[in-house]
Amino acid sequence: MRVVFGVLGPVTAWDGAGEPIALKGPRHRAVLARLIVARGRVVPASLLADDLWEDPPAGAVGAVRTFVAALRRSLEPGRPPRAPARLLVTEGPGYALRAEPDAVDAWRFEHAVSAAAGLAPGDALARLEEALGWWRGPAYAEFAEEPWARADRARLTELRLHAVERRAEARLALGPAAAAVPDLDAHVAEHPWREDAWRLLALALYRSGRQGDALEVLRRARTLLVEQLGVDPGPRLRRLEDDILHQAEHLDPQGSAERVWTRAAAAYDRTVGPAARTRLESTVGLLRGLAVTGGGGLAAAREHRVAAVAAAEELGDAELTARVIGAYDVPANWTRADDPRQVARVIAAAERTLAALPPGAHEASRARLLATIALESRGTGSARGREAAREAERLARGLDDPALLAFALNGVYMQAFERAGLAPRRDAIGAELVALSARHGLLTYEVLGHLIRVQSRAALADFAAADRHAAAADQLAERNELPLVGVFTRWYGALRLAASGTAPYEEAEAAYRDAAAGLEGAGMPGLEHGLSPLAQLCLRLVYGLPAEPAEGADWGPYEPWARPVLLLARGRRGAAAAALREVPDPPRDLLQEALWCLVARAAIEVGDRPAMERAREELAPAADELAGAGSGLLTLGPVARYLDDLAAALDA
Repeated sequence: MRVVFGVLGPVTAWDGAGEPIALKGPRHRAVLARLIVARGRVVPASLLADDLWEDPPAGAVGAVRTFVAALRRSLEPGRPPRAPARLLVTEGPGYALRAEPDAVDAWRFEHAVSAAAGLAPGDALARLEEALGWWRGPAYAEFAEEPWARADRARLTELRLHAVERRAEARLALGPAAAAVPDLDAHVAEHPWREDAWRLLALALYRSGRQGDALEVLRRARTLLVEQLGVDPGPRLRRLEDDILHQAEHLDPQGSAERVWTRAAAAYDRTVGPAARTRLESTVGLLRGLAVTGGGGLAAAREHRVAAVAAAEELGDAELTARVIGAYDVPANWTRADDPRQVARVIAAAERTLAALPPGAHEASRARLLATIALESRGTGSARGREAAREAERLARGLDDPALLAFALNGVYMQAFERAGLAPRRDAIGAELVALSARHGLLTYEVLGHLIRVQSRAALADFAAADRHAAAADQLAERNELPLVGVFTRWYGALRLAASGTAPYEEAEAAYRDAAAGLEGAGMPGLEHGLSPLAQLCLRLVYGLPAEPAEGADWGPYEPWARPVLLLARGRRGAAAAALREVPDPPRDLLQEALWCLVARAAIEVGDRPAMERAREELAPAADELAGAGSGLLTLGPVARYLDDLAAALDA
């Protein structure tokens, strides 16, 4: 059972399902907190006793051992009697907590803040927003006065303040600056001695067109520092004041673009009434742009999209609702939904709107609703999704609307997974998207076409072509500020190393670690959840190494197919055979060939003929492909090799 620990607030722990673990009394939590402070180092039992009591009573060390035993029962309830503890271990005269680096919220927070320093502003903002959301109160809240917690608590508090200021800096880099002012104003009021907070507030005000307010903030800062601390402002504050007085150009790196945005937004607010239907359609246009700006933008766009659809339905105008739903034509190339509940709501609304459209309604509206259903039904293998894709394409090809055809083709692509071995079909869709988009200036769909071709050419082991399309996608993304593209091309780079057969295992493994780090904060849980351990497992198998997953790995949706292989690696043949009998058919998506190959591997080893026959039948159409490479992320090698092994085992 995976356990996650929290010290950014009251000390607590959660199990793998996210449920709180009962830690008994305050001294039990104190022992746990003290071991977290030690960061994996051994703390002698006698020192724990000294830390728990100002004047340790007789038998204090024995009491510590009792607390540790109770904690072990809570943290590892399924551990057999006398089996060694995995988390809270005994070493020499004391104890240590052997938690994974990401299993303690404070450690994750430190890593996230450090990683954000090297990211582009959009990605940094998403990472910092997420990390600051982990704080539930003061660090080590109930042990704030304990000497052993003081240094770690002070360090984490300072890091949090630093993160708040770096978040504001990222917001200022992205604009509009006015959005950063309220949080910075509150931050300065709470922490008036932080010069960087005053500097950022003044800069945000200046970039919002409030030069006088910016200068007043700097004068308040000077007065406070001089009168309360007896020191002059530092050089950065003094330089900013001088730059504002002279309206230095470098203070507003977005220059005219920022001013145009601010003025246009103000004019829109003045002109378009708050209840106007135009606002709903305009909002979806903004959300469409927001969705491609990075992790935080993508997550926010999904959430507000559902709200916009609900608001449109409330007005009772089916044609308006159709436009609101269909305007969110954000390209997608991954076959697992990021938020299934949101997706279900959008699909249901699209179906209701289709049924409510009056006779003679514009065919483009119907095509967009159908394309939405096809796109959002990704990975389900539903007949309705395929039907909607075909009808959307038919309507789109009859209309002179290149953007609509591109949207419909995206839906067709998402439904091109009804069986294994369809990489050539998807490659043709990608090729048409690239050509169509290049002719008509459909930038995001041109990128999508290249990414689809990266996936399909990799599946067909044509890495020279896949490399060209990855480079083209990266060039378009760099010129047009599309940071999420790099997530996919970085993973493709790791796949390329793994499939080359020449790179050392350590190099390929490091490339996958880097790719996984790039997923954090990308706003794509449907892609991220469980992917890293699956990729590492596939890599080890391709290199002929035993399956040795990281302790406590979260396999997400891929756990049923990985479990038999992992059990076999641990020598648990009977359990593996039982697990294999429970394995469902893989979803009809980008990873179906890879998951069938895991089934084939386990079935051969345990001699499960029905599973072998099922795997051979499903994999046969993909005989010319690399298993999993159609994802553009990972591979288990040639499908043909698994088919040969299956044939030999079934004929034996």
